[in-house]
Amino acid sequence: MLRSELRLVAASLLLLTSPAALSAGPGRIQAAHPTPQAVPPAPNGGLIVSLSNLSSTSVLEPLLAQALRDSKSPGFALTVTGGIARVGDYSIGSGESHQGDILVLNGDADLYGRLAGNLVTVDGDITLHPGAFVSGSVLAYGGQVHQGGGQVTGEISTLGVLLPVEPDTPAVAAASPLVLALRNVAGLAGIFLTLLGIGFGLVLFGKPNLEIISETVSHTFGRSFAVGVLAQVLVIPTFGVLVLGLILSVVGILLIPFAVIASALLISVAVLVGFLGVTHALGEKYTRRRLAQGMFGSPNSYRYVTTGLIGMILLWSGWAAFGWVPVLGWFAFGAAAVVTWLLLTVGVGAALLSRLGLAGHFAGRFIPPETLTDEYLWATPQFGVPAARRPGQHKTPPPVR
Repeated sequence: MLRSELRLVAASLLLLTSPAALSAGPGRIQAAHPTPQAVPPAPNGGLIVSLSNLSSTSVLEPLLAQALRDSKSPGFALTVTGGIARVGDYSIGSGESHQGDILVLNGDADLYGRLAGNLVTVDGDITLHPGAFVSGSVLAYGGQVHQGGGQVTGEISTLGVLLPVEPDTPAVAAASPLVLALRNVAGLAGIFLTLLGIGFGLVLFGKPNLEIISETVSHTFGRSFAVGVLAQVLVIPTFGVLVLGLILSVVGILLIPFAVIASALLISVAVLVGFLGVTHALGEKYTRRRLAQGMFGSPNSYRYVTTGLIGMILLWSGWAAFGWVPVLGWFAFGAAAVVTWLLLTVGVGAALLSRLGLAGHFAGRFIPPETLTDEYLWATPQFGVPAARRPGQHKTPPPVR
């Protein structure tokens, strides 16, 4: 009994210390590879793999996983764009040279000669022997790259084992219309809550500025739109002139990063504050109209901002619900995008006209002095009221004839 156990242990040690096991590296026992054979090109509509760009692993990995799975079935065919595919071990002799990319499935690649292209192995190692030269890159999926004196002009990389791909399961499952609608609704809810929090903060810390921008939108809508369009047209040339002026000066070159950050911050603040000013104006107009009709509540800026943002979200609700419909979804998205751009343009123009809410010249708050009297905002002409003709000397008016 003891002798049989000793023989079993000796056989295990012999297997683990064999050259094939040692060449596979520590912690990895090399599995038996299939008989080396060439892979014929795939017919029209078959599997095609391109090895020209090995950095795009997200595109390459699913194709290689499918090729590894299909290589175990009879009649396997694969087309490598500008190259060849092999199953099992593959080698290039010291006096040989190969032109094009090489894909080795379930086998090792030993290079002694020259290769003008990329080399990829799946479930196999790559060994570069002395005198080997690769004018490209080498990549080993589920294996290692052993450099024994060869030279590679490109990158040398190794990646983990490819995940298996089920034959009848698509790589990306198509989402149902309900899932798409719920995803869009969740996105709109997140945007609404974010803008609502910023709007409440602006009302809390900058209510006068927000009210001035809102009143500018209400009183000078057309002018605000024109200024907003002009700002969109001139923003890139103005930024270019600013950067060019800083480049022409020695000290200004150091200020370019700060100028870029300041410009981006200023544009973001103008867009955000202007948009919230538009929502404040829309919410105020709607709320005051409903209060005049007898609706219960008190007018305040928090209510105005909330009402305006709800209106903007309802504008996009059509796209959120029917965005999966090919024609109706695009129409709803286009209509909501155009209206949103219009309101954003008006908001940016109002923010610029009011200098971010610091100047109320276009907010309708100023009345010419000649229209005021000494009374508080009494709408009586300052230069007096035209006097009426005094009645006659009679205590009673003369009879009407």
